[in-house]
Amino acid sequence: MRKHTIVALVQDRPGVLTRVAGLVRRRGYNIESLAVGHSEQPEISRLTIVVESEDVEQVTKQLYRLIEVIKVSDVTFDPTVEREMAVVKVHAPPSTRHEIISMCGTFEAKIVDVGATTMIIEMTGTPSKVENFIEIVRPYGVKEMMRTGRIAMVRGARGHNAGEYVEPANSNGATTPSMN
Repeated sequence: MRKHTIVALVQDRPGVLTRVAGLVRRRGYNIESLAVGHSEQPEISRLTIVVESEDVEQVTKQLYRLIEVIKVSDVTFDPTVEREMAVVKVHAPPSTRHEIISMCGTFEAKIVDVGATTMIIEMTGTPSKVENFIEIVRPYGVKEMMRTGRIAMVRGARGHNAGEYVEPANSNGATTPSMN
């Protein structure tokens, strides 16, 4: 099965994330990674979902049915910039710190905390680079780890923005101005 990266622009409202995740779950797809945050426009969030499946066309079509979803794209085959961040606490007695510091330099990772026998390292990069770093430090003893999940943005002029977005009509039928 192939991992698909889906990027969606959604209205920043309570419950939207739950509805999106529920829709993907009902279709029987496992969400490998989900990251959401504010976009370049107020009240619009950018959502990146990674699912493992042969075909996710049905999911993208169903996402458009949700009122709060503005735009959806499967960017799996598009040229994208993908990033992920991991924060890893490793066992680091003084005898191994020099080796760990050297590896951090090779991977352009940052040491963000040093304890008596531990170090906390922040690693940002492509998902494969983050995975490689974790495998390299694993023999030292990973005590704790947290990964953000993948975020993706299409390269070049073909972006994934909301353009001239107009709020849906409110209860009295009026629309609010577009957000720019």
